[in-house]
Amino acid sequence: MCAIARGLMGDPQLILIDEMSMGLAPLIVDNLIDVVKSINSQGTGVLLVEQDVQLALDNSHYGYVLSTGKVAMQGESKRLLKNKEIKAIYLGM
Repeated sequence: MCAIARGLMGDPQLILIDEMSMGLAPLIVDNLIDVVKSINSQGTGVLLVEQDVQLALDNSHYGYVLSTGKVAMQGESKRLLKNKEIKAIYLGM
């Protein structure tokens, strides 16, 4: 929360959040997601870098899926969540 607050002090148009959920309890992650959604709804763009594909796509408008440093897929998050390849490789479904 402190790092996010520091990032917002300059009233940026875009904020980058890298691996927000790493090492945190699920309840804390849920709280942070609510904060990030609030930041975005107030007009600040949010670029979330996250290995938890489900978390990232459930809470975003658009997504990029990287594989070995290259964009493997991109599109609306809801469409990416329905993609069979993403379900098989990244979500274990």
